[in-house]
Amino acid sequence: MSKNSVTIVDNRNGNQAEFDILDPTIGSPAIDIRKLHGELGLFTYDPGFQATASCKSDITYIDGDKGILLYRGYPIEQLAAHSNYLETSFLLMYGHLPSNVEYHEFVGIIKRHTMVHEGLKQFFNGFHHDAHPMAIMVGVVGAMSAFYHDSLDINNPRHREISAHRLLAKMPTIAAYSHRRAYGLPLLYPRNDLDFIENFMYMMFAVPSEEYKVDPIAVQAMRLIFILHADHEQNASTSTVRLASSSGANPFACISAGIASLWGPAHGGANEAVIRMLEEIKDPDEIPKYIERAKDKNDDYRLMGFGHRIYKNYDPRAKIIRQACYDLLEIMDNSNQPLFNTAKQLEKIALEDDYFLERNLYPNVDFYSGIILRALGIPLNMFTVIFAMARTAGWISQWLEMMEDKEQRIGRPRQIYTGAAPRDFVDLSKR
Repeated sequence: MSKNSVTIVDNRNGNQAEFDILDPTIGSPAIDIRKLHGELGLFTYDPGFQATASCKSDITYIDGDKGILLYRGYPIEQLAAHSNYLETSFLLMYGHLPSNVEYHEFVGIIKRHTMVHEGLKQFFNGFHHDAHPMAIMVGVVGAMSAFYHDSLDINNPRHREISAHRLLAKMPTIAAYSHRRAYGLPLLYPRNDLDFIENFMYMMFAVPSEEYKVDPIAVQAMRLIFILHADHEQNASTSTVRLASSSGANPFACISAGIASLWGPAHGGANEAVIRMLEEIKDPDEIPKYIERAKDKNDDYRLMGFGHRIYKNYDPRAKIIRQACYDLLEIMDNSNQPLFNTAKQLEKIALEDDYFLERNLYPNVDFYSGIILRALGIPLNMFTVIFAMARTAGWISQWLEMMEDKEQRIGRPRQIYTGAAPRDFVDLSKR
């Protein structure tokens, strides 16, 4: 990185110090403040880390103002059009697109790891029948370290790679089993003659008594969801994975922590919230009423699936997935047609209303992915599980990168203490 510097002056006492400016490949430069406390006795205050870079990373780049998302330098539009999830996962993990030989070797490795330990399968019977699939996923993924402890030396590159392969391969199996436990369905073994997405859908929906066929349009829609959600820079769950791994925790524990963070409704529950909103609206004729509520400053009602904290322009992922959503709706039955009609009408109004256009409140990826998952018959409580499966590639890649970063230290944010000043203890008899 090329280096310039900036001078920070403490106006209280006139003390000042110079700090390097770090220039990225693309994006905003950052002030290296690691010596701030040592030089000036100061910390920075940045709730939510909105202006703080916690690491250097070669994996994902986002320009929210221009609506750009790159994986390892490749535009998300090109990957969505030409790649698949496992090829994209290889790119994220290893930093380059695989050769033909590398690709097929990687796919073969992942397929060999799709089964879970028979002892681990017993965990699913221990959960209550109506346990949330995310609760099951957090527990089972964390428990993997008790079954696959032959590769837990985080200082051994080969161990790290084996653990990464196991996590990527077994996550669909764990996710499908989490769903089937709730419905009393048998836990099916993976089918390695199917590709990654087809195998997951088979384990989710097939029954032993009849043949299961996956519609290629449904597979394509799910493939896009997986690619578009594979990584998204230093979001809450990815930062959680990195923070947990900074302590030297094993990879299964770190990914389990990421799943727990994703479970929060402010992070991974947006597409589920879209469906709940559409179910609340019910009738397309009621949409104007909800639009007016969203515009009312005195009403805290929000339309879900519109706008994005990072993308101040159109979410590039939404542009990609929109057509897949419409293609899928054309082949599905009419059981959810009122809900889908409401979604189409709401989308049309949002794309034409000046209130939304002026504020860049365009439909985002969660709007369309929620509709797709609903059209595929996936229960609402599985929406975030699908998200976690897709994001596993990114979590693993971020973890692998951090393990090789010599500058990383155990995460230890500072605070501004606002509690009581020093005071003396008073004996209980005198209080």
